[in-house]
Amino acid sequence: MKQFEQTLQWISNDFKSNSFRFAVEVIAWAASIGCSIVMAFTVPTPPLLELYVVWITGCIMYAWAAWSRNSFGMLINYIALVMIDSIALYRIIYS
Repeated sequence: MKQFEQTLQWISNDFKSNSFRFAVEVIAWAASIGCSIVMAFTVPTPPLLELYVVWITGCIMYAWAAWSRNSFGMLINYIALVMIDSIALYRIIYS
């Protein structure tokens, strides 16, 4: 129970420290989960064009949030994902 309370306190502190960043991260999280759900229900022919656009947008949002937190590892991770998935999006559009 103490871990749950500590987690709720951490979430509250995060919101209080930068509510805009918190909102950006929640929206990016929802986009990520939404993409996963759409992918799961549309396999084997998911709407990749639309999913990549939403996924890349979410990764850009996460990258900004990581930058604003001074989180180097997460920033590099999301920049890499944006680059990789942008190549895939380019290939979908121009192939």
